Amino acid sequence: MEDTPRLNFMWHLVWDFRAELLRGLLTAFEVAITALILSLFVGLLFALMKMSRFAIWRGIASTYINIFRGIPALVSVVWVYFGWSLLFGYNFTVYQAGVIALTLLYSSFFAEIFRSALEAVHKGQREAGQALGMSRLRIFRSVVMPQALKIAIPNIGSMYIGMIKDTSTFTVIGLAELVFVMQSINAEYFQPFVLFTAAAGLYVAAAFLVDFVFRIVEGGFSYPKVGRVKRFLTRRKRAQIQRLVDAN
Repeated sequence: MEDTPRLNFMWHLVWDFRAELLRGLLTAFEVAITALILSLFVGLLFALMKMSRFAIWRGIASTYINIFRGIPALVSVVWVYFGWSLLFGYNFTVYQAGVIALTLLYSSFFAEIFRSALEAVHKGQREAGQALGMSRLRIFRSVVMPQALKIAIPNIGSMYIGMIKDTSTFTVIGLAELVFVMQSINAEYFQPFVLFTAAAGLYVAAAFLVDFVFRIVEGGFSYPKVGRVKRFLTRRKRAQIQRLVDAN
């Protein structure tokens, strides 16, 4: 009976190619953060359209949201990179196609997140602003939106983690993110278990980092301030008081 061949796991590859792996993860972050900024603006626009009193705006927003919530990331990026290039006669770069694809997809989710967050703010807040003589725009900017953002931030953080993970499907158009780098190294050394285990670990670490950052941001919208934001502001206030005491 022949002996079972011994598996040779080359874990040192993770360290040897650490610079390439981190560069791939950074590319995923860059594409996702650009798409996040654009998606927030587009999503808020469609949320307001869906809350409009005009049926035509509600219809346009609902159609957009329902279409792009149902399209997978892989289909979206291929459609943008190849289809739009043929349609508009303009060749998008890999980076541009990735950003556009993510923006189209996630702005539809952000639209629903913003809509539910805005509707969660009690209408009495708006009425109080009107009673004080505030304009509709100022009420929205200073009263409604800060409260809605506090409600929406946890979901925005979760969506951003999803955006980072969805960049892994963009290997099909050659985006040099983490999975693309892993596949390139694996083609030479054939260590799929080692390399994709490392990729999973990096994605999990990225998720923890994003969650940590968004919790800090969420604390900044809380009142009274909580967590690290509270401690930072408390130290700052104490320092200001101490300077006043010293000056006297």
